[in-house]
Parts: sequence; structure tokens; C-alpha cells
Amino acid sequence: MKLYKKILTVLILITIYAYICNITMFPNSIILMQGENLKIDTVLGISIKNKQTMQASSSLNEKLTEQVGKKDLELNLFNIIPVKDVTVNVIPKTTVIPLGKTIGMKLYTEGVLVVGMSEIEGKRPYENSGIEAGDRIIEVNNKKITTSDELTECVNACNGRNIEIKYVNNEDKIVLTQIEPAKTSNDEYKIGLWVRDAAAGVGTITFYEPSTGSFASLGHGINDVDTYELINIANGELVTAKILDIVKGKNGIPGEIKGSIDNSVTIGDISKNTDFGVYGTITNTNALNIQNLAEMEVADRSEINTGKAHILCELENGKTEKYEIEIQKLFKDNNQDNKSMLIKITDARLIEKTGGIIQGMSGAPIIQNGKFIGAVTHVLVNDAKVGYGVFADLMIKQLKEVD
Repeated sequence: MKLYKKILTVLILITIYAYICNITMFPNSIILMQGENLKIDTVLGISIKNKQTMQASSSLNEKLTEQVGKKDLELNLFNIIPVKDVTVNVIPKTTVIPLGKTIGMKLYTEGVLVVGMSEIEGKRPYENSGIEAGDRIIEVNNKKITTSDELTECVNACNGRNIEIKYVNNEDKIVLTQIEPAKTSNDEYKIGLWVRDAAAGVGTITFYEPSTGSFASLGHGINDVDTYELINIANGELVTAKILDIVKGKNGIPGEIKGSIDNSVTIGDISKNTDFGVYGTITNTNALNIQNLAEMEVADRSEINTGKAHILCELENGKTEKYEIEIQKLFKDNNQDNKSMLIKITDARLIEKTGGIIQGMSGAPIIQNGKFIGAVTHVLVNDAKVGYGVFADLMIKQLKEVD
């Protein structure tokens, strides 16, 4: 009898834990495109109601996204006890101009990014500060820090006295700490932290949305080369780029588009660096030469099929071309990352030029049946002809999402 009670208790605790996890993991807000179904993965006993109409989840899939706007939902336990509010933002279907042009990006971080540590005259001033690689220093002695030069000036101005540092850690929490700078043989003061305040690179712009002047590029985020973390940006610039060379990819060795942004012209402003791409606003359409390009409808993922498609990419300066690919597999329920579809390069011309998918090609728009369906994001290292693409609707949702 005692064993039975123990087993029953364990089962009850597991059930309670499953309910708690299901509730806490359900997002506070969801973005859907007009006409898209709301897919609800909940455990038995948890339901969702529209707070305006109090309709149950069984009818939400049909009626929730007919009209654009915000919908307030309520998560209920046993259809009686309200446990969580969820906001659904239904965004309108849109048209975009797929581009596939090579561009440059300059990203500026919020504060300065700590990328490493080093001893100063045998001392480690940072040792008990709690600061680690990947953290961002945003203030020193109540003065905002936006560049590495500003940090150096503040440290030297202390003349060896303790400085108060405000930084953002890897959990996005703001922390206050103190460091006593060490004096070098050159009579300078240092805290032993290597920092960076900007990043730059070359990639592919995916599309331009004429109705809002917005753009999307890459299909994946830009990570710091030292910390491998997504760079948290304050702002950035989209600029013209010049292709210098194409390094052909091989199995096991990814190729790349080598480019330069020297003497570049500003195309637009970058506002977001996310796991699903880099986003912002175009301010100089003339620099992109898109005046004669046609708009294209953004496909719902339900319209995407395995089989033939094509991508747009620029491998010669000023020359964007169409290349055939094959969509081998679709992951239509995947909203967690940018690996939405498995693709293979089948165009002999592209294989001859690049060997397949190469670095810098990320963001090349994918077109099928006259609709924009996504963008190239990754290459498989062991097969340069095969890689992944992200669904178009995921990029649109990131574009429309309000920070």
C-alpha cells in the first residue's frame, strides 16, 4: 500500500510538472500572418480562449487570423481557471522585391563587447569583477561607454583609483562591479579586458519591402568571432560592397565570397540582428538599382513544395543571376531555428563557380512558383552542394516584430 501511494505521488508530481512546463513555455506573444493557422501544442486540460469572444481553441484556428490586428487570448486550466494571457499579432500579407545582391554591414554594439582577458604586469585586475567574455560594458563611473576609446579614456582618468563598471551579462542582467586598474610600464592604466565596439562583413541582402522601406538580409544572425554569441547591436549601417574574389567550396572546406566595403556608399540603417537575419530600413534605393525590379508575393509555408526552385545571388559585381536548386525536405512545423528546408544546388553554372553554397551567399532569396519562399542560410560542411534555407514567413515575422 505504501509503495502504491509513493508511485501515485510521483505520478501526480510529474503531471503537475508537465502542466507547469507547458504553461511557462507557452510564449507571451505570437506573430501570425493573415490566414495562417494557430497551431496549439498543449497538454490535456489546458485550453485557449479568445478573450473578446471567449471562443474555445477548437474554433480559433479557423477564425483567429481572418483579420489583421492584435488578439488577446487566455490560457485556461480545465477550461475554468485562467493561468496566462497571450497576445497574438496578426500581420497582413505582403509583397517584397527579392534581391540577392552582395552588400556590406557595419554593426555597432550597445556598449563595448568583452572578447578576452590578459594579465597586466602580472596582475589580473578583472579577476574578482564577475565580468566574462561575451558581457557588454555600458558605463564607467556613471558615464556611458559606446566605444573602446571611451573605455580607455575613462580607465586612464582614474589614476589608479577603483572604477565602478556597469555591464550586461550573458543573461541580459545589468550588474555593477568595481575594478582597480593596474599601472603599466608606460604609465598607463589598464583593466586587462579586450573589448570590441563594432563588427563589419559582407553578405547578401534578401529582400526589400516597398510598402515600409524595410529590408532583410542573411537569414541568420551575425555572431562575434571570439565569443560566438549573437552580437547585441545598438545600430548599424547597410553599405555597398565590391566583390574581390570567389573562393570555391569543397566538401569539408567551405568557400566564400571575398569582398570589400572600402569607399562604400550607405544604403540604409540596420536596427536588428536576430537569429533569423539582419533587418533595417533602406534610405538610398538608388544604390541598390532596384527601380525596375518587380514585387513578389510572400508564400505561406503551406504553399511550399519539395522539388525545383531557384535562388538569386550576385557573384560578379553588378550582375545578379538566377540559379536552379532542389528543395529536398521541408520542416513545416519548425519555428525554433532557421533550418526550415533542406536544399541542394543543382545548377551546373553555380557549381562550377562556387562548388555549391559558400559563405557570403547566406540570404540569397529562394523563389518557387513565382513566389518568395525563403532564403539560403547554411551549408553542410561535408557536402558543399547541400544546405538549409529559412521560411519567408519567419523572416517577415522578425521584420514586423517590435522589440
